[in-house]
Amino acid sequence: MIEQRGLYLEEFVVGERYAHRPGRTVTDADNVVFTTLTMNAQALHLDAAYAATQPFGRPLVNSMWTLSTLVGLSVAQLTQGTLVAQLGLTDVSFPAPLFVGDTLTAETEIVSVRSSASRPGQGVVVMAHTGCSQNGEVVATATRTVLVWALEGRA
Repeated sequence: MIEQRGLYLEEFVVGERYAHRPGRTVTDADNVVFTTLTMNAQALHLDAAYAATQPFGRPLVNSMWTLSTLVGLSVAQLTQGTLVAQLGLTDVSFPAPLFVGDTLTAETEIVSVRSSASRPGQGVVVMAHTGCSQNGEVVATATRTVLVWALEGRA
């Protein structure tokens, strides 16, 4: 039987690029529920009348939804069942807005891979995630550092 899983430490290759498909089309419910669940009362996400008076003319998708979904799109291909812990996110940016009805796709480039000095059987992988809208415009980027199992130490 073949089981879908992420990659173990030894399977990550610096410079490899992964396209995560399918993408995710944002719904109004996604934006409103995520925004209210996270206690973000920003009118730019929740109040269409107010947002219409602002520079983009319509509600913006909550950037934290965009970031969460960007990372989430990579999980099945890269870290499902092989992740020990997420260690950090850096260099997060949102160079263009995402709107309800847009489709977010993700790509990941492996930046570095090393064995852990303090956790035998595990290693640290740094990934650069890029999220684009359906027309190829970059809407989010983030560098993510994770701790993963090595083949020798797998759980």
